[in-house]
Amino acid sequence: MTGAEQDHACMDRIRVGDPRAVEELYDRHNDLLYSLVRRIVSRAAEAEDVLQETWVQVWRTAGSYDRARGSVCAWLIAMARSRAIDRLRSEGSRRRAAEAAGLDPQGEPASPLDDAAQHERSERMGAALAQLESHHREVLQLAYFGGLSQTEIADHMGTPLGTIKSWTRQALSRLTELVPREEWL
Repeated sequence: MTGAEQDHACMDRIRVGDPRAVEELYDRHNDLLYSLVRRIVSRAAEAEDVLQETWVQVWRTAGSYDRARGSVCAWLIAMARSRAIDRLRSEGSRRRAAEAAGLDPQGEPASPLDDAAQHERSERMGAALAQLESHHREVLQLAYFGGLSQTEIADHMGTPLGTIKSWTRQALSRLTELVPREEWL
């Protein structure tokens, strides 16, 4: 059974309330999701909170997953990315409110090991992104690091929305070929 088939089977099992199916998806995809979320929110504790919220959302909304719209992995990435961006926006609002009130918002100090691991992940992902075709790379950068929706990307690039969706799927597929799961840690 391929990874995609295993993912679909897990989604079917989650829909009927099998918590072990979430564990299986977690084992297969959490490292990738962590790398993505950590790059967006930058702090380890925030990334872990976002991922916990994401997995709870997977459990609660498994019925909304539609195979025809993309892979389980893409659905998980979109969900984690959305949660991370929400957290980032919320954090920005809290920070602006604290600054307006004259308070000095304290950030979590990063350990040297966290910084080194994040730097390594960023370099690996940067090298993989560099191997993508330019339009694939641009779509991913605008979506995942620029926070744009696919509609906004289509407008920005002057490209039809269907093409943007295809390019996104192709780019994510290529990235999973370039960055093996054992390197997602």
